[in-house]
Amino acid sequence: MDQKSKLLTIGQFAQLHGINKKTLMWYDEIGLFKPAVINPQNGYRCYDYHQSSILETILLLRELDVSISEIQAFMKNRSASSLQCLLSEKISDLDQQIAHLQAVRKTLCNHRQNMTTLLTMDLAEISVIQKEERCLVTVDITKETSFDRQVEMITAETQKYQLRRLHDASYGTMIPVQDLYGGNFENYSKLFIEIPFPIKKTGLHIQPGGDYIRAFHKGDWEGIPAKYQEILDYAQAHGLALSGFSYEMGINENVIDRIEDYIMQIEIPITHPSW
Repeated sequence: MDQKSKLLTIGQFAQLHGINKKTLMWYDEIGLFKPAVINPQNGYRCYDYHQSSILETILLLRELDVSISEIQAFMKNRSASSLQCLLSEKISDLDQQIAHLQAVRKTLCNHRQNMTTLLTMDLAEISVIQKEERCLVTVDITKETSFDRQVEMITAETQKYQLRRLHDASYGTMIPVQDLYGGNFENYSKLFIEIPFPIKKTGLHIQPGGDYIRAFHKGDWEGIPAKYQEILDYAQAHGLALSGFSYEMGINENVIDRIEDYIMQIEIPITHPSW
């Protein structure tokens, strides 16, 4: 097979790489990727099959959103070292994008689960459920902590973990169980944020896995103490002991306009001392 028989027309070469031949013409015009031969009689461009690897590198870089100017600079000084540096940078960018998409997916799954709960719940029911362990970021609050200050602290924590928006994470409030037993149903001690991607456990609050009492409250906060009394009565009637913290989280904020329709999910770890 002679050298001439190894040449491909611009149409054949474009089809081989799954692109439009106008792309090859543009790459030629800007000096990024030139054909192996241009027929002097008719100006037709022809490409050598061995140019495929170079073109595929260019197409890969374009798929990674590398700018034309960056690719041109690379092509002028093409080497294993320069390609390694460029690919390392883009792999790092890609890893960040993947992590963000995984976080978005987890957030969407949480919202979907909340909607499933809304559609199937019985507001009057108190039940026992199983939960897996999860790691929470927490900030300490007291009765004197203003709402504005709480917002500031939550915002600071979301920025610390490089969340793009507040609602990229699930968040809520915590009350120590000993305060519930003491009738202090409004003694909130912490705000929690569940970061939707893996983070180091050092310094985090570990919400234990296991059995939980779950209940729901609809309406404003004035009715929550009565709901907690119902939970305590339920636990006593079933020989259950509350432990740790109560975790409160709104589950329908994104589908309501009135506080009267607000639904709070309450989950509290339990033990079975009578077993």
